[in-house]
Amino acid sequence: MARFHALPVAAVDRLTDDSVALTFTVPPELAEEYRHAPGQHLALRRRADGTEIRRTYSICSPAPHGEAPRQLRVGVRLVEGGAFSTYALKEINVGDELEVMTPAGRFTLAPAPGLYAAIVGGSGITPVLSIVSTLLAREPAARFCLIRSDRTAASTMFLDEVADLKDRYPERLQLVTVLSREEQQAGLPSGRLDRERLTGLLPALLPVADVAGWFLCGPFGLVQGAERALKELGVARTRIHEEIFHVDAGTPTAPTTPAPAHSTVTARLDGRGGTWPVQDGESLLETVLRNRPDAPYACKGGVCGTCRAFLVSGEVRMDRNFALEPEETEAGYVLACQSHPATEKVELDFDR
Repeated sequence: MARFHALPVAAVDRLTDDSVALTFTVPPELAEEYRHAPGQHLALRRRADGTEIRRTYSICSPAPHGEAPRQLRVGVRLVEGGAFSTYALKEINVGDELEVMTPAGRFTLAPAPGLYAAIVGGSGITPVLSIVSTLLAREPAARFCLIRSDRTAASTMFLDEVADLKDRYPERLQLVTVLSREEQQAGLPSGRLDRERLTGLLPALLPVADVAGWFLCGPFGLVQGAERALKELGVARTRIHEEIFHVDAGTPTAPTTPAPAHSTVTARLDGRGGTWPVQDGESLLETVLRNRPDAPYACKGGVCGTCRAFLVSGEVRMDRNFALEPEETEAGYVLACQSHPATEKVELDFDR
């Protein structure tokens, strides 16, 4: 069960003009709770003007092998008008304590031999940096092709960290950089990495059919275009893993279906259950939160997957889903923040 703990800030490192890396110290007594897989994320929580604000940021540091983590590092990029990112860039100092949820997320890779690849945009490098650094350090028979897209060199997060990895593993890490708004002296021409461009580019860079796993991370448009390009190139959906970092407000949602006049949700959470009426227009997460404030969530936008729950019985309609893999939804999992009752009784299990 995900829980929040207050962790001290050990370092605040400026990455670019609009991004920072925050490093947290993990006390020995909490080390096991913060053991993480490469690619997982943390939800950070603060309260401002009586309102609780939660945001999710991926862990960029390698996952420790054997021992539990002593520190955790995340990357934060400023979002225009962002209540948390503005606070992170302008107010957080070393020694401050932040409320940090224990690690979550399934955008992960267990180190194993083989060829892997990632297509990332902007801050999408954050979880992939953890995946690549962990994989290459632990598995000598692994190789990785990292294709990253940024606006300009000055806006590129973790530029030095990725360069250090390339220097450390020159034969096993292939690095391809594309700038959308700036010409490079060497490398690929500037421009966006859209479906059409990737369809032609990928076979020229690596043997597409030999890649054991593709990791797509960044804005919705980039991830969607990359997924379509890979499907056109014959890559099986089971080899494609996605994490969306930003979804435009205008992104289509599922069509609305009439809800029952009266619905209840039964939820099991941390070993305890309860049944409550769903108010008109509420998501199932909102209903549960009214009665169980400890229910897990972070973004409430269908992106992070923190509120994943197993649908034990009944039917639901999900407005949007950018977090669950097809095999997860087929197995019966839903995002509580996006789910509305389609039957009079719905039962969820957050513990499964």
